[in-house]
Amino acid sequence: MTLMTSSNASTQYVEAGGVRYAYRRFGNTNGGLPLLCLQHFTGTLDNWDPAIVDTLSADREIILFENAGVGRSGGAVPASITAMAEHVLQFVTAIALSKFHILGYSLGGFLAQEIAIAKPDLVERMVLSGSAPEGGKGAGMDRPELVAIYTDAQMPMQEKLKRLFFPETPEGKQAAEAFVNRLASRTGEADLPANAEVAPAQLGAMIAWANWPGDVARKLATIPHPVLVTNGDNDTMIPTRNSFVLAEGLPNATLIIYPNAGHGALFQYASTYVAHVREFLRGA
Repeated sequence: MTLMTSSNASTQYVEAGGVRYAYRRFGNTNGGLPLLCLQHFTGTLDNWDPAIVDTLSADREIILFENAGVGRSGGAVPASITAMAEHVLQFVTAIALSKFHILGYSLGGFLAQEIAIAKPDLVERMVLSGSAPEGGKGAGMDRPELVAIYTDAQMPMQEKLKRLFFPETPEGKQAAEAFVNRLASRTGEADLPANAEVAPAQLGAMIAWANWPGDVARKLATIPHPVLVTNGDNDTMIPTRNSFVLAEGLPNATLIIYPNAGHGALFQYASTYVAHVREFLRGA
C-alpha cells in the first residue's frame, strides 16, 4: 500500500452552505486528535511544507483546508477574518469533525483565534506561527516594500516566497532554496494558484484586523486553550512583537522565537519546529 503524504494525497471536496471546499486529508487515523491546518495569505494546498505536515502526520491525521475562493475551492473570497472563520466552521461541520487541534500560520492564525472564541469546545490546542492578535501593530502586511513584492507580476512565486519568508543571509538563502524544492515535490494533481481576487480581499481583511480599535488583552484573555506561539526573531511581514503580545495575553501560552529567522521560521527550522509542535500536541 502506498503511504499517503502531502505529496500524493488526493484533493477532496465537500459542499456546505452552497460552497464546494477543497481539502486534503492524510496521516495516522489511530493517533491523536486531527490537526486542522489553516494557510497563509494567498497560500493554497500546495504551499504546505512536506517537512512539517508529513512528519506530523505520523502522530495524527492532517487536514489541509482551502478557504472559499482560493485554489480549487468555490465561492467568493471572504472579505473579513470573521467570514473566513465562518467558512472553516461550515467545513468542519460538513466533514463531521467534532474535536481537533489547529495549526494556524500567519493569516491562518487570525482565523484560529476567531474559531477558538466562537466554538471553544471544538478546539483542543492551537499552534499560532508568524501570526498576530486582532489589533496587532503591522499585522495588515500593507507596508509599501511588501506590497511591491506581492504585486510584482514579473517575479516568480518561488522568488516571492524566498524574499518574504527568509532572511538575506547565507543560511537563510540555503533554507529558502530547500523550502521551495520541497514544495515542488508534489506528485499528485497540483492545486490551482490563487487568482487575482484573492490577494486584495485577504489583504483588506488583514488590514481591518490590524486596525481593530478594541481591547487586545481582553479579547486574548477569552481564549483559555493551550497555545504554542512561534515566530522568527525578525519577522518583517507580521512583526515579531505581535508574537510576544499573543504570548503575554493568552492565559495558557508557550512562546518560542527562532534566531536569525523571519516569517518563514517554521520552514527554516523545520525539523526543530516539528519537534516542538509534536511535543506540544503529544498525548492529545
